[in-house]
Amino acid sequence: MIFATPYWLFGTALAALVGVLLVLGGFGAARSVKRFGDPDRVRALVTSDPAKRRAWKGVLLVLATALAFVAAARPQYGKGTRLVPATNVDVVVVLDYSKSMYARDVEPSRIFRAKVEVARLIKDLEGARFAAVAFAGEPMSFPLTADGAAIAQFLRQLDPNDMPVGGTAIARALEAARDLLKNDPKSKDHKRIILLITDGEDLEGAPAAVAQSAGAEGTTIHVVQIGGRTPEPIPEISEDGRIVGWRKDRRGEPLTTALTVEGEAQLASIAQATPGGKLVRAEKGSTGIEDIAAELRRQMTNEYAERVETVYADVYFYPLGLAIALLIAEVFVTDGPRRRFTPRRPPPARRRRDAFLGARGTDDKPAEVDRAVA
Repeated sequence: MIFATPYWLFGTALAALVGVLLVLGGFGAARSVKRFGDPDRVRALVTSDPAKRRAWKGVLLVLATALAFVAAARPQYGKGTRLVPATNVDVVVVLDYSKSMYARDVEPSRIFRAKVEVARLIKDLEGARFAAVAFAGEPMSFPLTADGAAIAQFLRQLDPNDMPVGGTAIARALEAARDLLKNDPKSKDHKRIILLITDGEDLEGAPAAVAQSAGAEGTTIHVVQIGGRTPEPIPEISEDGRIVGWRKDRRGEPLTTALTVEGEAQLASIAQATPGGKLVRAEKGSTGIEDIAAELRRQMTNEYAERVETVYADVYFYPLGLAIALLIAEVFVTDGPRRRFTPRRPPPARRRRDAFLGARGTDDKPAEVDRAVA
C-alpha cells in the first residue's frame, strides 16, 4: 500500500485535535453541572444520561475526519506490472561542409575525421532514427529514416567542394534540422536531438534564436566545436581528393581558419539555449564527437530504455465511503433515547360524560337516553 499524495496524512492530526476538543467539552459540561447544583439531584431531574451517546457521536466524527484525510492521500495498491516501451530517439546530424573543414589540425582532416566518427555514432546508436543536414552557405537535407547506413552514406559521399554556396550558415542549417523534425509525423512523440558539428561562427543569421525556438519545442542541441583559436592553414583540395596547394586570399596570403572569441561564445549559446544541450570542444587528435556518442548511448541504455514498472490502483473510495457512512450514522445517534407517544385513557367520570353527551345526540331513542341518565 502506498499513497499518491502522502502529505494529506498530516491532516489526521486534525482529527486527533477534534477528539481532544470533544473530550474537553465533556469535562466542561461536567463542571457546569457541578456549578448548577448537586450532581445526583441534577441527574434525577433528567430522564436519561446523554454522556455515552455523545461519546459515540464524538468517536464517529473523529473517525470520519481521519478517514477523509486518508482518502485525500489517495491510497493505492500494486495491481501488477506493465512494460514501458523504450523512448524512440530521433537524431539530426548537422555537419559543416565549409572549405575550412579541410584543415588538418585533426588527422587526416577535420571533415574526414568527422564523417568517420559520425558513421560510428550512427552504428552504435541502435534503435534510433537519423536525419542529416550538410551545410555551408546553404543546407542540404536527408529526411529521418531508420536506415542509419543511408545517412552515413549521404554524409560520406559529400565533400566541401560539392557545396554550391560557400560560407558557414549555421542558422539556416539549424532551421533545416527543425523542419525535418516538424515534418515527420512520428517525431513529436520521440526524444529529439540535433547534433551540430562545425568549426566556425555563423556569418549570417541568428543561430542562438533558432536554438531557443528548438529548445521550446523540446529539442536538445549538442554542439561539437572542431578547431580553436589557433590559426590553421586551409589546403586546396582537387576533385580527386589530393592536396594541390594552399588556399590564398586576393593578396596572395595563405588563408587560415581560427574561431574568434565571439564565435566560440555563439556556439556555447546555441548549446545552452536547449534543455540538456552540451558543448564539446575538440582536442588534439580528436573531434569530440565520441564524447557526445557516449552520452547518447548512456541515455538510451538508462533513461530511454525499455523498463518494467508497477501499476497501482486507486482505492481512495473505500475510506471515503466509510467516512460518509460514519457521518450519516453520527446524525442518527441522538443525545437521548427516542420516546414513543402513548395516548392516555380519560378518567371514568370523563368517560361517563362522553357517553351521556353521545346519547343525547340521538333524538329517535329517548328511552335509551333515559336509562343511560338513570
